[in-house]
Amino acid sequence: MAADFEAAVEDGLRLSKRIYFGKDRAVAPPKPHTAMERAAGCSYLPNSPMLYAVISDPAVVDNPDMPSYQPHVHGRCDPPALIPLQLNGVLLEVDCYLHTAFVTLTGTWRVHCVMGSRSCDCRIAVPMGEQGSILGVEVEVPRKSYGTEFISVDNDKASENVRKTEDGGFLKAHIFTLTVPQASVDGGTNISVKMKWSQNLLYHDGQFTLRIPFSFPEYVTPAAKKISKREKIELNVNTGPETEILCKTTSHPLKERRRQAGKLGFLYDSEVLSWSSNDFIFSYTVSTSHTFGSVLLNPPLVGDVDRRDMFYCYLYPGKKESGKVFRKEVVFIVDISGSMSGQPLEDTKSALFSGLAKLGPKDLFNVIAFNDETCMFSSTLEPATVENIENANKWVNSNFVASGGTNILLPLNQAIKMLFDNSDSIPIIFLITDGAVEDDKNICGTVRNQLTNYKNISPRIYTLGIGKFCNHYFLRLLAMTSHGHHDAASDVESIESRLEGLFARASSIFLADIAFQNFDVLDDLEVFPSQIPDLSSESPFVVSGRYRGTFPKTLKVNGRLGDMSGFTLDLNVEEAKEIPIAKMAAKHQIELLTAQAWFSKNQELEKKIAKMSELNTVVSEYTNMVLLETQRGKANADTKKIITFSQHKYGLQSSRKGDAHQKEEPKPKVISTMHNIGLGYGSLSATGENIPSGYGDPDELEGAEVFAKSGCGCCGRCWRHCCCMCCIQVCSRMNDQCGIVFTQLISALACLGCYSCCSACCGGEEG
Repeated sequence: MAADFEAAVEDGLRLSKRIYFGKDRAVAPPKPHTAMERAAGCSYLPNSPMLYAVISDPAVVDNPDMPSYQPHVHGRCDPPALIPLQLNGVLLEVDCYLHTAFVTLTGTWRVHCVMGSRSCDCRIAVPMGEQGSILGVEVEVPRKSYGTEFISVDNDKASENVRKTEDGGFLKAHIFTLTVPQASVDGGTNISVKMKWSQNLLYHDGQFTLRIPFSFPEYVTPAAKKISKREKIELNVNTGPETEILCKTTSHPLKERRRQAGKLGFLYDSEVLSWSSNDFIFSYTVSTSHTFGSVLLNPPLVGDVDRRDMFYCYLYPGKKESGKVFRKEVVFIVDISGSMSGQPLEDTKSALFSGLAKLGPKDLFNVIAFNDETCMFSSTLEPATVENIENANKWVNSNFVASGGTNILLPLNQAIKMLFDNSDSIPIIFLITDGAVEDDKNICGTVRNQLTNYKNISPRIYTLGIGKFCNHYFLRLLAMTSHGHHDAASDVESIESRLEGLFARASSIFLADIAFQNFDVLDDLEVFPSQIPDLSSESPFVVSGRYRGTFPKTLKVNGRLGDMSGFTLDLNVEEAKEIPIAKMAAKHQIELLTAQAWFSKNQELEKKIAKMSELNTVVSEYTNMVLLETQRGKANADTKKIITFSQHKYGLQSSRKGDAHQKEEPKPKVISTMHNIGLGYGSLSATGENIPSGYGDPDELEGAEVFAKSGCGCCGRCWRHCCCMCCIQVCSRMNDQCGIVFTQLISALACLGCYSCCSACCGGEEG
């Protein structure tokens, strides 16, 4: 999808040459990237929130204020071209609470490239920062307004009036897109869009860094010089009670307008000649020499199905304690199945070399490569000496050859047994895979039973899932069971950076076996995650949950430091008056609960997750994202159409709010759906076919597998040995004559019954 998007934008920039801007020679249409710029890594993927005109008919491209009367263009754009719209004003509002940022960007764009008598669809693109999660989009046009919501749906309410579309979803893990229908957007229209998302702040060496995509390309600056261009940024930072904030760097000239204990407020407001060409970056530290934290309490939100109170516990790493990191015993388990061939395996190797190089001389390590079988660097753990690491690098280069299938249980068992006898170290397993396995639930149960037998510190399993074909919820449950951590590299390009971050987090653990001493006074307690994670100098510690009863005034925390000495800390408990802990914890809790729901197949838990998704506007596997269209200035001003964007197994429950005086029930809504915007549960068929990550969607490949299995006899066997994605790519490049012949051949085989005709050559096997 990302490559198709870039090609569409490039076509749109070429079409922009048709737009006439008068006799001002200083105004020139945007130019596509040269071959040298593309080789240097220049991309048309958005680095800031953007709007695009979706152009199927190139004849409509013109200046709505100054027609050029160019010759008619015959033909259509298939797929449609995307012309970036000009930006007239932008406001960025950011609220940072602890390690989470809530971002709202409001901008006004103009459809400057479509003649006034015609209309077009508009595509919205929302790039987000670290671990970004889309919360909602609101659109205002002259006659209508639009807004997104998350809606849970029932199985028996699936609408028959579904019109499927692919005009939305995630281009990449951090870029969300949405399409505004053609009937609403005429040439020359001003479109006001409000985009909301949440993201995490990066944390390294005691410093928080906020980075928001805010780099606009030159061609979105309005051509008219007299148009006012106002750029405004409002930033609020709240690091919790009893903290002192020290500002470090900022990318834009912010003016401080408020300073209180643990709180800062900044403003940037300026008339500009051109829009920001840099991401918005702001970094700060929370001054402390010792590990400290707090516990925040809140009552349940209005409309929350769970009526228990909420708590949110956080710890900031202190410089004094974080210097005492654990000695490590590390086993790297790397998937070398056929689907890992090419860039995924090469990037994994690069990150593995980097991780090995950072091991200390007292650490022990081993490397296990697996596909259908396993291959170990050594039969035992080896000291992380320079010589052993060099030998391991040579072994990896010679043995990491992508081939075969995916068997995760065998290498996991080998690693757990290898780490069984440890006394003064922390055992860590890194599991890196891009595939799904049939026995995933059995693996979770087996690992859970094995970890309960450890007398000392049990192994921590850190998992990285690559692409959408692996089951991320299975990997998350493995990590959650073992006090570990899960991360996802949804794009092949992010494998190396995500792996290095995972290695850094695990390598800097200085407080393990954390426990809360006086939780036993609470009733009906639920903690997320259920196994308390370790505290690393590369990441703040966060635990949230629900409870009934009276929370103690002080929460006692115990743990074990890297030198195996004990650690005790008393955390103050306070009401979270200005910090929305429910919103902050919602995404993490939904991910953990979804992993539990996948494992247990608990439908009540699935419905609870759907309600949480609706209430907190967070993506989940059990809700649809819907676009609500509201008419303005007419008798049916309150009538709303629902356009569904991700179909869930429960179906769609259609509802409509109308005017109190409206007599007739509204007609069935027009619904358009796109693929599920959640991570999904992977694809066994794609894993079995060894399809590389990033090629196709799991749902589409499951459909292709059904089609392949529907073939009979030798044709069915041929389909099973054929890569679905390769077949699709070949078919898309056929000329008309070849396509006709291919269609006639398939039809003839279907009519004659290929199994009967070919039973001799196929050995007479049953189909």
